[in-house]
Amino acid sequence: MPSFKDLGMAAAVSAYKKITIKKSLFSKKAIYTPTQSPLKVIIQDYTPTEGERLERLLNMPLDKMVADIEKNGAPKSAPIGHFRFEACISEDGQFCAIQLFRFIDFKNSPVFEPRFYEGGKDVEAIAKLF
Repeated sequence: MPSFKDLGMAAAVSAYKKITIKKSLFSKKAIYTPTQSPLKVIIQDYTPTEGERLERLLNMPLDKMVADIEKNGAPKSAPIGHFRFEACISEDGQFCAIQLFRFIDFKNSPVFEPRFYEGGKDVEAIAKLF
């Protein structure tokens, strides 16, 4: 299971005004401060075809993205891929942070800056991706 320190977007999530980082001897936990809900880390890889579809979905308005996923299903992750999707979602479903990376020149390069969503409806839409 991936941890917060494995995220390429960890610095951006840590800097977000409504996130608190709690450190212990062996771990680091991110907490969504308004609800005191811990963040769950999700990291998925995608093939070039599925990754490009995921990128198109993430650039759509949320309502159109949900309609596309309901019609065609969510992109399928792969064990190793050309795209890496990172997400942090609060356990109560009130906060989500996402970022997509593409493997170029032997490193993961961001496709876009981290995106942050708050509120049940927006987070629920993003959660349909995984």
